[in-house]
Amino acid sequence: MLIRMPEHSEHHLELPHPRRLLWTAAWSMAESVGLPFGAYVVVTDVAGRDPGLLAGLGVVWLLIVFRKVVSGSVSALLTISAAVLTVQTAVVITTGYVWMYMLQFPLANLAMCVIFAWTAPTRKPLVAQLASEVVALKHPSPHHAGLHRFFQGVTWFWAGLFLLLTLGMAIMMVTEPLYLFMIVSTATTIGLMLLGAAVCVIWFLAVIRRFGLRLHFAAA
Repeated sequence: MLIRMPEHSEHHLELPHPRRLLWTAAWSMAESVGLPFGAYVVVTDVAGRDPGLLAGLGVVWLLIVFRKVVSGSVSALLTISAAVLTVQTAVVITTGYVWMYMLQFPLANLAMCVIFAWTAPTRKPLVAQLASEVVALKHPSPHHAGLHRFFQGVTWFWAGLFLLLTLGMAIMMVTEPLYLFMIVSTATTIGLMLLGAAVCVIWFLAVIRRFGLRLHFAAA
């Protein structure tokens, strides 16, 4: 339940106004997924798969350089996109074997697992960074112990989820033909992502209720 609280309350979490929230989330997704995928589609249609993959990867790294020069920082989502696309592009263009093409999917999930697990025990768990960057969530305090433990726990949760996807896809690689592998792996990934998101929302609401925090939208 969203409740409006005084602007300077120390016991609330703040999301931007819905219009601003949608814009922030849309731009984050466009920057890390939409623009690279668009470059991949356009260049693949003109020059083929490998140039398309390189074009998508090039767009990601150009965005990283641009962000670093302009703002001095790079978003976590863009970093994730760069890591995953680098792994996938390297695997796909180095060989023409079908099993190597399939290998990009478990390796990409393994890279995600490592990224989440690497940050989970730190002062800046990845989920906390994503919450600030993608939905612009404002915390009552950057050192709120309860929220920090929550973000660490959720980051470990996603690391485990990507490890599960890695193992599942590795098994399917050697047991299923390419067509069935692509269908099942895609459906499994989407299903687990939706399930994981639902678990995190329920977990988050339980945590803020436990610590007496409230969630509200900022004024337009």
